[in-house]
Amino acid sequence: MERRRTSSAVVRRLTGLLAAGLLVAAVTGLIKLGEPHVPTLSLLVLYLLAVLPIAIFWGTPLAVVTAVLSVWAYAYFFVSPLHSLLLADAQNAIGLGVFLVTAVVVGELAARLRRAALEAQRLSNEQSALRRVATQVARAVAPSVLFTAVTEEVGRLCGADLARMERYEPDGTVTGVAAWSRVPAHLAVGERFDLDGLSIAREVRRRAGPIRLDSFAGASGAIAQEAQTIGIRSSIGCPVTVGGRLWGVVAASKTNDIPFPAATEAQIAGFTELVATAIENAEARAELMASRARVVVTADRTRRQIERNLHDGAQQRLVSLALRLQTAQTKVPPELSELTAELDQVHGGLTDALDELRETARGIHPAILAEGGLSPALKSLGRRSTIPIRLTLRAQPRLSERLEASAYYFVSEALTNAAKHSQASLVVVTTDITGDALRVEIRDNGQGGADFSRGTGLLGLRDRVEALGGRLNLDSPRGAGTTLTAEFPLTGS
Repeated sequence: MERRRTSSAVVRRLTGLLAAGLLVAAVTGLIKLGEPHVPTLSLLVLYLLAVLPIAIFWGTPLAVVTAVLSVWAYAYFFVSPLHSLLLADAQNAIGLGVFLVTAVVVGELAARLRRAALEAQRLSNEQSALRRVATQVARAVAPSVLFTAVTEEVGRLCGADLARMERYEPDGTVTGVAAWSRVPAHLAVGERFDLDGLSIAREVRRRAGPIRLDSFAGASGAIAQEAQTIGIRSSIGCPVTVGGRLWGVVAASKTNDIPFPAATEAQIAGFTELVATAIENAEARAELMASRARVVVTADRTRRQIERNLHDGAQQRLVSLALRLQTAQTKVPPELSELTAELDQVHGGLTDALDELRETARGIHPAILAEGGLSPALKSLGRRSTIPIRLTLRAQPRLSERLEASAYYFVSEALTNAAKHSQASLVVVTTDITGDALRVEIRDNGQGGADFSRGTGLLGLRDRVEALGGRLNLDSPRGAGTTLTAEFPLTGS
């Protein structure tokens, strides 16, 4: 690898020397054309046209060589005696010396300006790339989308030919989670690799820090063999650390002999920090959703248990008492009319209490939901609603118990909110399965103006939907009714 770099540097210097010679020759020809009309000493400054491009593109050392070559050409072709390097005139010698110094200084300034411009451009590109990734992190995009975006930004910013992000697995392997390439190459994503040979992932895990590899020649292992097949010459990688643990690695590779700049590790590190932040946020959101789901599931189970306790306990006891009272009524002599009337009133009150208890139990957790499913339960709910309901129930197959309960209580609580706040005369409830989600829409013709921040129970509805990984959309223009649209994923529910 070192030999290849040396060879590349030699080729670059030879190219610069050739360019310098051509530029000096071109300027010499230009001065020759102007010699009959302008004092040749005044035309000496034109050689800066040769010095400046060399300084900008090849640096100060070749600019110095170009300045010396310019002085030699001027002295040889335009200073008496011609075609000689001997200067008979001290004034010409001083003039050439002043030009040489000027050319060297100007060349150095041009080279510095070039380096400053390149550094400013590099920093600008780096900040732009970081802003794009930070925007993705702030939007909480899917991890796969973020990983792909980061990998591409790293590859382009570092001037790499290929880039990949890999995640360390508990079994000691790594999985490719994103890849990018500007050259024809197939980089496996979603495939696991053993770390039994030379690789950036293995070395980063060993050192827990950035690493450079100059060659994969002769190395063993699946990753090294892949690198050899693709033609990777050098690679650089940085760790992704999440919550103090080594999560993965971001690597950039080249298929040419030009080495990565010294600041590449720092550039990649900026992106790995954003990746770590995104992963921590995603894990926190996942834990929050899991916690909310546990709360919702626990509440639904508690409702069902209360309903069962009421049905099997107090409700059955009231039914038994009502039957005993009815039997006792048949044994009262006809002449005790006042007692008969009193017992009739007690029986009526007992029946009313039993009906109220049944209605309460049905509201807590309707038995029809478990027995018949979501559609019959929503029909029963619609019959008891204080606002006229129009139902369009297209979701016919039985769904998971958890999903049916969440959808039912979502509708139930939304109808309660509508009755309290909307002043609507009609509510339309629609359920349907679209793709891999159960879609539930509740639309009323009320006063609108509903908002998640106004404490109208909407936050509870959103929590219930999002607890299952779903989404809730609210459209409630003032004076034009309210539409709630919930999408519950069928998978994982």
